[in-house]
Amino acid sequence: MKLAIAATLAASAAAFAPSKVAQTSTALNAFESELGAQPPLGFFDPLGLLNGDVDQERFDRLRYVEIKHGRISQLAFLGQVVTRAGIHLPGSINYAGDSFDSYPNGVAALIGPDSIPTAGLVQLVAFIGLLEIGFMKDVPGTGNEFVGDFRNGYIDFGWDDFDEETKLQKRAIELNNGRAAMMGILGLMVHEEIVPLGYDPDLPIIGHLV
Repeated sequence: MKLAIAATLAASAAAFAPSKVAQTSTALNAFESELGAQPPLGFFDPLGLLNGDVDQERFDRLRYVEIKHGRISQLAFLGQVVTRAGIHLPGSINYAGDSFDSYPNGVAALIGPDSIPTAGLVQLVAFIGLLEIGFMKDVPGTGNEFVGDFRNGYIDFGWDDFDEETKLQKRAIELNNGRAAMMGILGLMVHEEIVPLGYDPDLPIIGHLV
């Protein structure tokens, strides 16, 4: 108990140290004009991940992770919308003849008594690993323009035809959609877990989870 109190006091004292405040202020000033720092929140770092003596490499790493998680969450949320609308892959998921639509939606499809077979999960993990290792990465020297640019010299879809202002706008849209999707898929996962407690609201877009 005494050790915990001492640690708390030390942390409180460090928070008021002038040099630390100066470093934090410098970091905030360095990144407050980055893409994604926009109204109404501006530069928003509630966890203090950029506090202290943080360089551009640290910021780029965090932005890389944010973009990738946002893209995954957008796919996850879209998957929830599609499958709960009754749209599933045709055919059977295994040799036993179980159809894709015979399995539950959401988290229950991966965890629980009615989840897909273990072999199916292994295939999913292997496929995601293949994408991660072989494709979803920034290859140096291929002309990528920003953190999270995975074109790697062979995917374009007209990106090079946009002017700089349009590029920034589209990157900001992706960033914001990814942030919204992270909150959205997290909210759906939480709602799925509390449905057994007797709470099953009629959610926007998704509807009822059961």
